[in-house]
Parts: sequence; structure tokens; C-alpha cells
Amino acid sequence: MEEFLFYIKLGLDHVLDLGAYDHILFLSALAVPFTFRFWKRVLILATIFTVAHCVSLALSVYEVITMDVGLIEFLIPVTILLTALFNFAYVYKEALNVGLFLHILATAFFGLIHGFGFSNYFKMLMAEEEDKITPLLGFATGIELSQVTIILVVLAIAYIVMDLLKVKRSIYIAVASILIIAITIPLLIATFPM
Repeated sequence: MEEFLFYIKLGLDHVLDLGAYDHILFLSALAVPFTFRFWKRVLILATIFTVAHCVSLALSVYEVITMDVGLIEFLIPVTILLTALFNFAYVYKEALNVGLFLHILATAFFGLIHGFGFSNYFKMLMAEEEDKITPLLGFATGIELSQVTIILVVLAIAYIVMDLLKVKRSIYIAVASILIIAITIPLLIATFPM
């Protein structure tokens, strides 16, 4: 049980680490188009992201797939940028089912990329572990708990901005997405493969 709790904490720290804020940015971009009324949709997207993230970790830990770390480090901010850009579909079309299937597929693919970004460190941690399933499940639990926390914060901000401050939904989504893009651009430049 102590090992499971260690990996839950590792999952929490991995996502909530302000020094490595790529997860926070991605989840913020993912949640921006939604409100508390549609919390199930964004929770489903976050869970799909968690599952895909853990699949890529498992593929790496069991040495099924090895990825170029430099390429993955660049693709992570690309996923954030693409998610923020996709939000503009919600600006121009009020229906929340706009591209939902595409949103689900992209979220799963982006989860795989983010998982490979952490896989080398995770593999080193698990080098001495015989049981690799317990750490993976603990880590997935920690990731999911931290993602729910971030999503709740983003939904609370949406509530404050749209319901209390009466900002139009389209303006909120556009401004929040532009802010995420502005924060992501330096990450793209810093990780661009030379």
C-alpha cells in the first residue's frame, strides 16, 4: 500500500508541478470550452488523456516502444497549441458537440505523447520494481486526481468570468485560448528540434 501511495503522490506531483506546467496548460486548454453544466464531457476527455498517458508509460516501461525524447519534448507544446487552436471551433459554433469525436481522438493521441515525455524518468524509477502494474495504477490515480483538480479550477474560473462577470462565452474561450497560446510559444521555441 505504501508503494501505491508513493506512486499516487508521484502522479499528483507530475501534473501539478508548476516548474513543468505543460500538463496544466494542456488541461486548461482542454477545459476552457466547457462549463460546470458539461463537467462530464471534460471529465471524460481528461480520463481518456490519463488512460492514453498511462498506455504510453506502460509501452515504454515494458520496452515495447522507445521514443526520441527531443521529439517528444517538442510535440508536447505542439499538443497544447493545437488544443488551444481547436477551441476556436467552440467560439464560432455554439454547439458543444462540435468536433467531439475529433476532440476525443486528439486527446487520446496527445495523452500518448505526454506519457512518452515522462517515460524515461518513470522507467528509471521502476527499474528495480518487479511488479510494474501497481506503480502504473498508482501513478494513473495520481494523474487523474490532479487533472480533476485542474479542471475544477478552470471550470470555476469559467463560472466566475461568464456567470458572475457576464463575459460572453465566445470572448472567454477566445481570450483564454490566446493566453494559453502565448504561454506555449516560448515552449515551442525552446524545444524546437535543431
